[in-house]
Amino acid sequence: MNKTLTRSAGFWLLIVVSLAAVGVGGWMIAGQVGTMTTTLMDGTATGVEVYVGQSLVVVGAVVLGAGLVGLLLSLVLVAARTLVATPVAAAPIVEQEAPIIQDETAETVSVPREEPALPAAAAEFAEPQVDAEPASAEPQADEDQKGSSGSIATATNSSVR
Repeated sequence: MNKTLTRSAGFWLLIVVSLAAVGVGGWMIAGQVGTMTTTLMDGTATGVEVYVGQSLVVVGAVVLGAGLVGLLLSLVLVAARTLVATPVAAAPIVEQEAPIIQDETAETVSVPREEPALPAAAAEFAEPQVDAEPASAEPQADEDQKGSSGSIATATNSSVR
């Protein structure tokens, strides 16, 4: 499935989570550094505020760095997507039928189909063609006649049209 990067839910999730990580990491760092600075300057700092505060600043820095890496990764994805050419979808093939124009004055003409010539090898095995009409116009003798009525029309070699 070919989706654009801006329509990808994973891309937007990466940006939102990265921005949230940058925000949370920055808030943790700013809050702990501010608390440590004021208590150390006042002279009221305890071990918890100083030593635990340093660890929380490190954790905040890691979260802030992960958010920045996520934002940079999304920027790299956008740059890579613009460099990669998207395949152009082929235009759909629409078969159109030519309009049929009916004219009452038009006549249909049937053109006889020419039979293809047989190759030389096939011509040897082809059946010999027999003429449908006898060569002479005279009626043949009674011995060739096969019908019972005595009519030439019932003979086997007659042509009735």
